[in-house]
Parts: sequence; C-alpha cells; structure tokens
Amino acid sequence: MQNNDTKNYAVVTAAYWGFTLTDGALRMLVLLHFHGLGYSPLDLAFLFLLYEVMGIVTNFVGGWVGARFGLRVTLFSGLGLQVAALLMLSALPNSLVGAASVIYVMSAQGLSGIAKDLTKMSSKSAVKLVVNESGEGLLFKWVSRLTGSKNALKGLGFFIGGALLEAIGFAGSLYTMAAALLLVLGVCWTSLKSDLGKASSKIRGKDLFSKTREINYLSAARIFLFASRDVWFVVGLPVFLASEAGWSFDQIGGFMALWIIGYGTAQALVPNFLRKTKESEGAILAAKIWGTILMFSVIILATGLAVTKGDTAISFNRTIFLIVGLIAFGLIFAINSALHSYLIVAFSDHDKVALNVGFYYTANAIGRLVGTLLSGLIYQYFGLVYCLIASAIMVALAVILTLPLKRNSQTSAV
Repeated sequence: MQNNDTKNYAVVTAAYWGFTLTDGALRMLVLLHFHGLGYSPLDLAFLFLLYEVMGIVTNFVGGWVGARFGLRVTLFSGLGLQVAALLMLSALPNSLVGAASVIYVMSAQGLSGIAKDLTKMSSKSAVKLVVNESGEGLLFKWVSRLTGSKNALKGLGFFIGGALLEAIGFAGSLYTMAAALLLVLGVCWTSLKSDLGKASSKIRGKDLFSKTREINYLSAARIFLFASRDVWFVVGLPVFLASEAGWSFDQIGGFMALWIIGYGTAQALVPNFLRKTKESEGAILAAKIWGTILMFSVIILATGLAVTKGDTAISFNRTIFLIVGLIAFGLIFAINSALHSYLIVAFSDHDKVALNVGFYYTANAIGRLVGTLLSGLIYQYFGLVYCLIASAIMVALAVILTLPLKRNSQTSAV
C-alpha cells in the first residue's frame, strides 16, 4: 500500500462523508417539507423517482468515466452537481403548484442522484486500490467500515435535515448545505492530485456489459435486496408514523436517523461478528444464510402488524412492535448489505474495479427506484402491511439469486 494512495483514499472518503451528510439531510428536508404542504404518498414517491433513475444511468456510465479518466474527475463532478441541486431547490418558484412543482423538484433531485452515485462510486472503488489484494480479511473490514460509516452519517443527515428545517426553514437549510459542500470541494481540489483508479489498459464499450458470472448474480440480487428495504422505508414508514401513529416531524426524523445510524454502525462491525467470512467462500455461504433470516424476519413483522390492524385499543403496542421489528430488520439487513458489498469488490479485477462497482451499484439504484415507486403506490392503496409483504417477496428473490454463487469462477464472463 503506497502512502500517496492512502492519502488520496483518505481525501476521497472524507469528501464522501461530507456529501453523505447533505444527502441524508436533503432527503429528510424534501420528505417533511412537501408532506407538510399536503403532497400524497404517491406524490412524495415521484419526488424521488428521477433521483433513482439518474442513479441507474450514473452508476452505469460513471464506472467507465472513473476507469477512463480517474476517480478525481468523478468525485469533483459529484460534489459540484450536488451544490447545483441544492441551489436549484432553494430557488423553487412560489408560483409553481401541482404537477409543475413536482416536476421541478424531481429535476433537482435528478441532479442530486447523479451527484450521489458519482461520489459513492469514487470512494468505494478507491478501497480496492489501496488494500493489499492478498488480504481478503482486511478488504472485508475496509469495505464494511466505509459502507457502515456512510450509512451512519446518512442517518445523522436525516436528523440534521429535520433540525435545520425547524430552525431556519427550507431555503435556509439548502443554502447552508451548499456552502458546506463548496468548502469540501475546495479542500479536495487542492489535496487530490493523482488519477486514482485510472485504468492502465484501454476501456472498450463492451467492458460496460461484460461481467463475471458472480458479478451478474450479485447485481441481480442487489436489485431485490435494496428494493426490499425501500418499499417500506422511503414513503410508507414516515407517512405511517405521521398519519397513523401521530408522530411529529421531529420524532419521525429522529427515529429514521437513529435507525440509519444503528444500521450503519452494525454494518461497520459485521467483519468482527462474522469471523469465519474472511474469505470469499465463507462470505458467499453467509450471504445465503443471512438472506434467509432476513426474509423470515419480514414475514414475522408483516404478520404481527396484520393481526393487530384496526385494533385501536392496542395501537400503541402495535407501533412499539413495528419499531422493534424494524430495528431487527435493520441489524439483519446490515449484515446482508455488508456481505454483498464485500463480495462485489472481492470479485472485481483490480485494474477495472470502477467498472464493476459502477455496474453493481447500477443494480443498487434500480432496486431503490423500484422500492421507492412501490413504497408510495402500495402504501397509498393498501397500507404498510402490504409494503412489508412486498419486502418479504423481494428478499426471497434476492436469496434465490445468491444460490448460484461460487468462488472459483471469477474469470468466467457471462
């Protein structure tokens, strides 16, 4: 591991952390602000739709850009676009109402989606470049800690977003975050000089599609894994807590922040918990086992909520049951996500890691897109229980797609 690469990785990671705080805060700002303006659950889902669509495109093309021009380009582009998205939202005209307002906010969120995935791909690709390839246990730790810290900071961003909205309003919050990100961009511009992640060989167009068998299966599983979370988390849960449980915006933002922070912390600690998964083969088996456990946890949660539905005498206990169930889901989901994130990096060729990470997180973005849309649609017409039923089905599909994974076919392209 060269000192210069380690320094570059530290700069990229610090920038990713700063970006993640604003990304979490922005999501909570948009959700709570427009829910307060009377937007329906389906309208709220549409606000985040282009964010996820652009994430799909960005991850797919961004992997090629990172491998062709280096991660410095993708990082700076991501930070700059997030500043533009924040300023665009702050300039939302008061004259825009209804569909026009939704389209405007969707467009700003689309810019933010591009920014998020350019920045994320830069940081996650950098891990492979600075960790000794022979030490898979070390790679597992670094990937898990990076992913876990990101999610913990995103949760903190949820809390910051709710607090800023209460303290200085929607536009003031956006200006504050844009100024902070400009500072981060300035520091990165002066500190990061080398072309970290630039491929030594020519990147061909077919390299965007030609992946190993493992990467294809992992990517497909990732679609359903993240759809299983967002189908209840993005719209269904916060609207349920506001409209049925009677929680305030501060309480909702605080709980979702704590949930994400706990999930991220658990994710960072996964390598210490799963000591027998230091090699890829052990991680593959663990992914199958923990995916099955996650599926049954969602089934139990959905069943419990369905049994108590409509019973006002136990509505408080029903909410407590939901909270406890979601905490359990978060811990088990963290293990699954950490295992998947590690495996995609472990199966990637060192010289073209940005391509494979970009392709994999394209699948991640597809899953979030599907989950986000279904979260608003299913909740509006059927309620939270059916969001959880959909989640259980998606987890089952993710588990099925991990069954063919094997350690020894890294070079067998599909």
